Amino acid sequence: MTIVRWDPFRELNAVQDRVNRLFGELYRVSDDDVMRRGTWVPPVDIYDTGNQELVIKAELPDMSKEDIDITVENSSLTLKGEKKMDSAIRDEHCRRIERAYGTFSRTFSLPPTVDTGRVSADYKNGVLTITLPVREEAKPKQVQIHVQA
Repeated sequence: MTIVRWDPFRELNAVQDRVNRLFGELYRVSDDDVMRRGTWVPPVDIYDTGNQELVIKAELPDMSKEDIDITVENSSLTLKGEKKMDSAIRDEHCRRIERAYGTFSRTFSLPPTVDTGRVSADYKNGVLTITLPVREEAKPKQVQIHVQA
């Protein structure tokens, strides 16, 4: 008979690995994601409209559309940009700065049902809205039932 050393944390580590894989597949956020984001991170909302499209809304106040770059490649969407401080404001005149400035980069994994060829974006009142429509073949279809007599 072989003697097996009992490790009380083995099962706990296995459970933690399973949970990490589960959440990793859902959100695809890695441990070093914070390091790749940039100096500030614009907040986003991601939701399904119910009209077979996914929407990403990002708060990008005081930015022009020239300062924002959206790239769709493979199965990911990357949002990059730079929020610049007003050039009229000089450091010696500043008493307090609480708003974040600088470059940012966020990458989102897209589900395979998104039609990457029809992605569109609107920028209004400091909010960027990216619409990701679902491919036609991925949309649910109604199946008719034929009754035979």
